[in-house]
Amino acid sequence: MRWLSARRRVRPASACRALACGLACAAGLTVAEATFADALSASQTAAPARPAIAFHRWQEDWSVLADPALRTQPLDRLKYLPLGGSPDRYLSLGANLRERFESNDAAGFGTAHRSADSRLLQRAQLHADLRWGPHVQVFTQLEDARTAGAARVGPADANRLDLRQAFVALNGPAGGGTWKLRAGRQEMGFDLQRFVAVRDGPNVRQAFDALWLNWERGPWRVISFASQPVQYRSARTFDDYSNGHLRFGGFRVERQRVGPGDLAAYVAHYRRDDAHFPGVSGDERRDILDLRYAGQRGGLDWDLEAMRQTGRVGTKAVRAWATGARLGYTWDQPAWTPRLGLQLDSASGDRHAGDGRLGSFNPLFPNGYYFTLGGYTGYANLLHVKPSITVHPTARLDVLAAVGWQWRQTTADAVYLQPDVPVPGTAGHGGRRTGSYTQLRLDYRVSHQLHTDLEWVHYRVAPAIRQAGGHDADYLELELSFGW
Repeated sequence: MRWLSARRRVRPASACRALACGLACAAGLTVAEATFADALSASQTAAPARPAIAFHRWQEDWSVLADPALRTQPLDRLKYLPLGGSPDRYLSLGANLRERFESNDAAGFGTAHRSADSRLLQRAQLHADLRWGPHVQVFTQLEDARTAGAARVGPADANRLDLRQAFVALNGPAGGGTWKLRAGRQEMGFDLQRFVAVRDGPNVRQAFDALWLNWERGPWRVISFASQPVQYRSARTFDDYSNGHLRFGGFRVERQRVGPGDLAAYVAHYRRDDAHFPGVSGDERRDILDLRYAGQRGGLDWDLEAMRQTGRVGTKAVRAWATGARLGYTWDQPAWTPRLGLQLDSASGDRHAGDGRLGSFNPLFPNGYYFTLGGYTGYANLLHVKPSITVHPTARLDVLAAVGWQWRQTTADAVYLQPDVPVPGTAGHGGRRTGSYTQLRLDYRVSHQLHTDLEWVHYRVAPAIRQAGGHDADYLELELSFGW
């Protein structure tokens, strides 16, 4: 599996780097992991260098600081605490801090008693990474997420001091390849994270109590996983939990270099007890088939994905689907390196409330960045078209401008907010068109540790939402993030 989600964008300097940046920019994402693999590949042929601050902190390898000449930054002695025996036995400490101001003048389009909401979000994380040679890793991370000034606080907004991650990772040779095992609380994300994501957009990221096993050989990678997604509470410290009422597991196969791109497929099973959808409630059981093909040729890049869901919710049979496509072309030239992008998304809705079938797609664990940070769009009962342009005026500054148009796949089902919250009064009422939006995003890398971004979204609602009591909405976000 590829851990592609990202926190910081970089100016592309090659076709591969253009692809990584372009895919993230088209979504309005910030990106660091898109460049982590690039940096890792370069480090294999160049002299040892300090690792970059990664989106997944457990991927950093600080054994290079065994060389005293590379200990040039303050507190480097805490980044590499030798445990004796060999340079790859050490303990590394680190931290993340994210401060974000958000203003939304019509949360939920102003429906269901939602109104203007301005708030300050803070996320602080501390971690310890123990490496006992090249085959054993123990990673632990704590998180404290707070919000101030919010009119409404949900599980994704605040979480008092709690365990974010704690897992043991082992690896070794097998069958001419390498096996890797992770057991414990950990983060997972597939590809562009349309449906299985770390959820970095909201204040509280998503983790899983999981067992993860994969085997890699050449262009092949085979993965199996079983998990209970963590449920977040903020009543007191260390009160997060997971249980058998919500489970997600599956089997995935990846093959690189299938033509000009990479091919991946997985089957999974999703279980949620006491689920609720418009018109039906009950235990939810979904069997999932997902296919994805992504790659690049010259300046052209693409990412295509389709998911099929079957199973049951209560007494109703599930028949749901979704597709996503990101296409782009990047001009690899010194002047701003422009990229034109086009995003096309669709997801099924429930066409007939009384026919014994449920057509509403479940987006599972979606990426909060995938459409915009405003949270005006859920990946259910959706048709979405979004052209964009991304430019890099300087090596540290990325600018994205985009417009989007949205419709419902069926007017019988509701309009959905992020992640899958129905807008009251929209199911069976109003037309198919739901609205359009404009998005502007700026990302600026102050240093390799400090990053800032600004995003503005204006959403213009269509009569389907206006008739339900909603109105146009504006979202503004300013963020400062630091990694050590």
